[in-house]
Amino acid sequence: MADFDVLRKNLEERGFAVSQFQTARQAADYLDSQIDGVTVGFGGSVTVRELDLYQRLAGHNQAIWHWENGSLPQAATADVYITSANGVAETGEIINIDGSCNRVSASLYGHKKVYFVIGSNKVAPDYEGAVWRARNIAAPKNAQRLGKKTPCAAKADKCYDCHSPERICRALVVLWEKPTAPGQDVEVVLVNEPLGY
Repeated sequence: MADFDVLRKNLEERGFAVSQFQTARQAADYLDSQIDGVTVGFGGSVTVRELDLYQRLAGHNQAIWHWENGSLPQAATADVYITSANGVAETGEIINIDGSCNRVSASLYGHKKVYFVIGSNKVAPDYEGAVWRARNIAAPKNAQRLGKKTPCAAKADKCYDCHSPERICRALVVLWEKPTAPGQDVEVVLVNEPLGY
């Protein structure tokens, strides 16, 4: 069971703004109230899809998502970027694995605001546990969802550290602290429900 109080404290000590909600609906309402009249890019995230954020935000923003109507380059230059994480340590590190690296690169630089929406299932007790979770839970499930021909996708059970041409885990990014890109704010939105992989 994730201790959100400990996680919030550690994230804030690392420079991140943190919002905390009991339900996905509350988190979606909050984001809908905060983001208005801007361009919004979305990372390839099942968590974000489960919040129905694209539909909500597209009504009063220019929403860009390659899963819907946009392209990766357009999302990478939006004012606001919304994504999730594959693993988060209670000690405050945020872990993401990516194949094309559009999601991890966009989460690091180039936006006025980046939101990480994180469900309770993504939280591990420590850094090693968060990396393990990203590699052995999130990545195999995403490879299976995408229909990749990789050993992990067959059972979605663990990372086989394969060298498959369809491998989706080609980069691992760790945010030890909030990036210091000029003019960029980063906020972690914690949701006390399981979301995504």
